[in-house]
Amino acid sequence: MKILVVSQYYTPEPGIVSKVCEGLVSRGHDVTVVTGVPNYPIGKVYEGYEKGQKKEETLGGVKLHRCYEIARRKGVFFRVLNYYSFAWSSKKFIKKLQGDYDVVFSYQTSPVMQSTAAVAYKKKTGTPLVLYCLDLWPESLTIGKICKKSLVYKHYLKVSKDIYTAADKLLITSKPFAKRMHENFGIAEEEIGYLPQHAEGVFDPEACKKEEDGYCDLLFAGNVGMAQSVETIVYAAKELEDYKHIRFHIVGGGTSLEKVKTLAEKLNATNVFFHGKHPMDEMPKFYSKADGLLITFTKDEVLAMTMPLKTQSYMAAGKPILCATEGAVADEIKAADCGYVSAAEDVQGLKENILRFASCKDKAAMGARARAYYEANFTKERFLDGLEKALNEVVKKD
Repeated sequence: MKILVVSQYYTPEPGIVSKVCEGLVSRGHDVTVVTGVPNYPIGKVYEGYEKGQKKEETLGGVKLHRCYEIARRKGVFFRVLNYYSFAWSSKKFIKKLQGDYDVVFSYQTSPVMQSTAAVAYKKKTGTPLVLYCLDLWPESLTIGKICKKSLVYKHYLKVSKDIYTAADKLLITSKPFAKRMHENFGIAEEEIGYLPQHAEGVFDPEACKKEEDGYCDLLFAGNVGMAQSVETIVYAAKELEDYKHIRFHIVGGGTSLEKVKTLAEKLNATNVFFHGKHPMDEMPKFYSKADGLLITFTKDEVLAMTMPLKTQSYMAAGKPILCATEGAVADEIKAADCGYVSAAEDVQGLKENILRFASCKDKAAMGARARAYYEANFTKERFLDGLEKALNEVVKKD
């Protein structure tokens, strides 16, 4: 197939969309991506891409066109400018784009407006559209404390409806999204498909294996933001300070990192260690220092519906998982029987599960079950099979 992909973010920015597109190329498809100028998450344009450099390039067999966008910098004002500048410039480019594409694939993270160009191309040419929803809108706005009764929320409810209902096939990364899509937008069940994300190949159990050292090390990896509630880990760590063999490690960066560090200092939680942000290919060396891996979320209805990619990565590494959150993630951990589950922001629940985990003799078996569940559900090949099937379906239907 000749596939047109729309995604605001692309390598060298983090995320797996580039691996998805390269995977499609490796299967014989012709892939062109309309994307933005790389500036996420650092907030400024990456070196080598300033002033329109590399506007057109080919990476891993994927043809790229980078549309103008204003860098995120810092603060809400510039973030909004960033969102809308890409939506505007990509739509403008799409309207002039020549090419007989078989299907349009929109890789939709936040903001939902980044899919505007994909919808515009479908309307212009009649080309079928498959939309892959990683972030549920407008619900994602409530995480930032925007009230559902507000004019802002109601505006994005309409914007989201226009985008989601334009898709010939809607793919979701978390099963609870389906009910919300039907309730909010009346999208029929047969137009929604479940396609969970896949983990990167670097997460191999052997590469992530820990040597026995007498300690029970627990690691949180990924974004440290308001949604992740890493504070829950710090509070639990403080209550476990008398257990000298239990240690906590935070690997990652984000808007709440300094706040979490300050909390750890204030509590004098000397069993919590911060390792900073590191590229994906370095993560196995940190995983290899951990007996178990942590997932925490703020108590929130929308977050409970989401399935962060770290879930798949943790399972791929063959590690037990301790999560403090309800919903989709908790359901998968229970289904895999690969760890312990407590409620979001429940410090006592997390503490008790950590003590259970530290003393259990089943760690290796839990890790093996995690890996087996990953292989049965979350491999790259399974993902590409599911994506190809969805793309083929709408092309044949058309």
